[in-house]
Amino acid sequence: MAFLTLQLTPVRGTVLSSTQVRFFLKLATQKHVKAAPAQLPQVHLPRNPGMPLDLDWVARVQANTSAIERRAASLPGRRSVKKAHQAAWLLKAVTCIDLTTLSGDDTAGRVRRLCAKARQPVRADILEKLGVEGITTGAVCVYHDMIAPAVEALEGSGIPVAAVSTGFPAGLSPFHLRVAEIEESVKTGAKEIDIVISRRHVLTQNWQALYDEMRAFRAACGNAHVKAILATGELGSLRNVAHASLICMMAGADFIKTSTGKEAVNATLPVSLVMIRAIRDYFDATGFHVGYKPAGGISKAKDAIIYLALMKDELGVRWCQPDLFRFGASSLLNDIERQLEHHVTGAYSASYRHPLA
Repeated sequence: MAFLTLQLTPVRGTVLSSTQVRFFLKLATQKHVKAAPAQLPQVHLPRNPGMPLDLDWVARVQANTSAIERRAASLPGRRSVKKAHQAAWLLKAVTCIDLTTLSGDDTAGRVRRLCAKARQPVRADILEKLGVEGITTGAVCVYHDMIAPAVEALEGSGIPVAAVSTGFPAGLSPFHLRVAEIEESVKTGAKEIDIVISRRHVLTQNWQALYDEMRAFRAACGNAHVKAILATGELGSLRNVAHASLICMMAGADFIKTSTGKEAVNATLPVSLVMIRAIRDYFDATGFHVGYKPAGGISKAKDAIIYLALMKDELGVRWCQPDLFRFGASSLLNDIERQLEHHVTGAYSASYRHPLA
């Protein structure tokens, strides 16, 4: 299996023909390119070890809300990709999806079907017409009780299992139980842990408590990679989002993530811009790469392209790879597959022709 590493440009000013794009897609997915294990950051890059809490740096962080909102509002109109270029960007988006099921009625059978979809996210006949083979989603994300069937279903695929933890989604269970939950999930086979921070620490500006909590969660994860869910819709301001992002990275987060998907407001472009620029500042200061995961409310293929374009504009192509960028989504894949079918057939199919588990 392989992942696309194309430095694609928007259709405006591009020098690639459709034939060339398909050629590069095929080249990027040859079987001799090792990529299945490359979904985890440590394969390519040193893992973020964190740093001592720097409250002076935190105090200097500001967020110009009106400027951020203007920049975010301009994004959908500034990037337009069509035809083969659009197909290439959408295939890239597929490789960055954390295919997710977080429902109270989850069963082992549903999780196994989801894992089968993660192994073959796009119909084989569509991929054949695109000249592409062997792509998978970035990970499968489940509750703790569903880790075992997911690990079994994904054996040999190179696709990691991510587990939500620490009293997801509210994060209000006793602290020692949240730490123990992480340890149990890692022991069961999860390679990535999506933790939720205590929002009250941000709202009361208790930065030391937030830092200590995140450090404890990072330590409990061991070799598993930790994604810090900020629940940005409940943090009150973009400045708080910037502060929380920076402190979680200082405490050793491998990814920072917008939302649980259970809040009233989930991933938005203004919040994403703030978090991405916090990642850029942290990288400039420390040299360590931290990933980004928007989650909740991203269900359309066109939105996936906007987020990828934002990552490329702000952080560069390297941050458009699955080891540094993920979508937290359950329905996004359906719309991407429909758009890809339209690209190869010229007709849109009904959504039920591309069912998820």
